[in-house]
Amino acid sequence: MDPLSSLLSGIRAEGSVVTSAVLSTPWSIRFVDEAVLTMVTVLRGGGVLHLADGDNRRVRPGETALVRGPAPFLLADRADVADDPATSYEVACFLCEDEDHYVAPSPHADATTLVVGVYRTVGHRSNRVLDTLPTVLIVQEEPGVCDWMESVACDAANHQPGSQALMDRMLDWALVCTLRTWFERVGAEAPAWYRGLADPVVGPALDAVHRRPTERWTVARMAAEAGVSRALFARRFREVVGRPPLTYVTEHRLDEASDLLVSTDLGVAQIAKTVGYADSFGFSAAFKRVRGSSPTAFRRASSSTSRGFNDR
Repeated sequence: MDPLSSLLSGIRAEGSVVTSAVLSTPWSIRFVDEAVLTMVTVLRGGGVLHLADGDNRRVRPGETALVRGPAPFLLADRADVADDPATSYEVACFLCEDEDHYVAPSPHADATTLVVGVYRTVGHRSNRVLDTLPTVLIVQEEPGVCDWMESVACDAANHQPGSQALMDRMLDWALVCTLRTWFERVGAEAPAWYRGLADPVVGPALDAVHRRPTERWTVARMAAEAGVSRALFARRFREVVGRPPLTYVTEHRLDEASDLLVSTDLGVAQIAKTVGYADSFGFSAAFKRVRGSSPTAFRRASSSTSRGFNDR
């Protein structure tokens, strides 16, 4: 699995909201899920994002907006919003899982068409992606992406069997496409690990580490994957990624371990071997040094936090 896929694998759409040609002016939608990430794609029409910090951003047809949480925000048809219950909707996928999230269709030709997905993260490695994003980013999508999203949205609106699962996975795919487009657009401001994927020296080593995390990686072995000398590789890796090669390996292994501690019942010794440590002692020492707590304490704390979230 390549680094971007690995980091994004902990983020999943759940209970996607589909609004299909439904909103005629005036309208506003308040997003109250406190999700770590919300994705809004405008297929037709458009609107203005009203963020918690007072910033306003317009979203036009064919654009996708990614909004980082957990602060609630508003999407409305205009910059000056009137608080009118008759023209306001509220989105709360996580809190109202048994409710139907489809808004009644509008007969007006100028109605705004949206596809909305909300995401909750399940692991620390996902934070390496989220931490690189601004509060809101807006990306122009390829025409084919919007066409396909609208087709799936129509299928979901008709309540076809499996349509919700299809919509969720489609939004996951669209998220990857949107992030790739944005990372390529910002160029040098993209996260270092992403720039490293395209580097002829660093890229092969990053790919190998993510595909074979249990291998006993050394700087020499990583340099061999890149086909360069150890000294050249170490220097180039630090220039591109911003940290020494083995520091990156340790961070990646501990990200994987953190996810396993939270999402599985595997024992500490088994997790240690799964992420590339010879024994649980070395793994526990590294985990406590970097994470600030033992693997067992981390699992206990994460379990308590997860229960608190689900009980809201």
